[in-house]
Amino acid sequence: MLANQSLLLDLYELTMAQCYFFYKRESYATFDLFVRDFPARRSYLVAAGLGDILDFVTNLRFGSEDIRFLEGLHKFKPEFLDWLRNFKFSGDIWAMPEGTVFFPNEPIIRVTAPLIEAQLLESFFLNTINLQTMIASKAARIVSAAQGRQVFDFSFRRTHGPEAGLKVARACYIAGCAATSNVLASKLYGIPAVGTMAHSFVMSFSKELASFDAYANNFPDQTILLVDTYDTYKGIFNAIKVGLSLQKKGFQLKGIRLDSGDIVRLSKFARKKLDAAGLHYVKIVASGNLDEFKIAELINHKAQVDSFGVGTNMGTSSDAPCLDVIYKLCEVSDANKNFLPTMKLSKGKVTFPGRKQVYRFRDKQGRFIKDILVLEREQLKGEPLLIKVVEKGRLIYSPLSLADIRQKLNASLANFPKELFSLSARYNYPVLISSRLKGLMQNLIGQLAKRQ
Repeated sequence: MLANQSLLLDLYELTMAQCYFFYKRESYATFDLFVRDFPARRSYLVAAGLGDILDFVTNLRFGSEDIRFLEGLHKFKPEFLDWLRNFKFSGDIWAMPEGTVFFPNEPIIRVTAPLIEAQLLESFFLNTINLQTMIASKAARIVSAAQGRQVFDFSFRRTHGPEAGLKVARACYIAGCAATSNVLASKLYGIPAVGTMAHSFVMSFSKELASFDAYANNFPDQTILLVDTYDTYKGIFNAIKVGLSLQKKGFQLKGIRLDSGDIVRLSKFARKKLDAAGLHYVKIVASGNLDEFKIAELINHKAQVDSFGVGTNMGTSSDAPCLDVIYKLCEVSDANKNFLPTMKLSKGKVTFPGRKQVYRFRDKQGRFIKDILVLEREQLKGEPLLIKVVEKGRLIYSPLSLADIRQKLNASLANFPKELFSLSARYNYPVLISSRLKGLMQNLIGQLAKRQ
């Protein structure tokens, strides 16, 4: 966890900023942050990371140590460094609240500020939104595939660094995961903590049953036994012995965990034997390289699994480990301080010009049927997705609690067509472009071509 994040940006943002300082200090601009396209087999995305964005923006300062380091790079002029010493963001930011479902080319964040200030935000914004939105979107698919069964975040040992592990746990909880194995994330964010035991714990005892007894004696009301270290069938019977012993003492065995082998067959066997022993309340947890596809397959084959512990594939979004998230200029002021729309014309990377809003529309039953990307001055009857969160550098938005974000996302997902959640991503939710925005693009293409 970095205490000082002021230099957590790319060098070119500072070199461009110095050029702006000397040549375009009075210019204002608007930047859009958006995802250009879906990763493979995705049909929706879940916005996450706004809380960290707002903390960064409102606390961004360049201290004396930062300035001394930049002086040592021999790249920056004293006048610019003096400006950095007094830096404080003064612009406006609009954003989709965390937990908002969104689609490619829809601005997630919109920044209007002095050009020099807006440019400095780019890399932190991209880094933050990329990780947390990527993970929240992956976790939402996994939770959906579980069809109401609990999903636990077991990913910390596989995430890309300690801080990523914290953000992953938070994003997974937003997406609907029931708990995390990450104890610090539990403390910081109030996420329920969950854990079982490792194979090494079982192997450290001379007998498997002795390891089970030791754990149950220490945590009689929180015991989940890992039964596949040696012979899984014998492990299940040893767990039943411990469960019956706990029952006599007035406690209940919480669960058993299956981490390998034929989970369908083993879970059916375990359920049958647990029920026959009167331990019908004991839950069966499955883990072991799970993802949404494996979970869907287990459920399709009627595996008797009550919850899933998911690690690597969720915590790294292994099949789509990054998003095509970008931060692009869409308007800039002229010498008279009039905002002029602009756009990128590169082949395959055309952007939308001007300051924009996204409206979401429902049918008479309240279900979402389409989004429309419009110019900000267009007023439609749908639900605007971008809200103002920072005004003239001042935070004016109170971020929702994690519980509220989670509830908001769950309620929102329930109103989308069921086809949206197909793991094959065959459904394309309609995202339309307003005629006025299309007209602006056509007018600009000819004008911008003349710049070269």
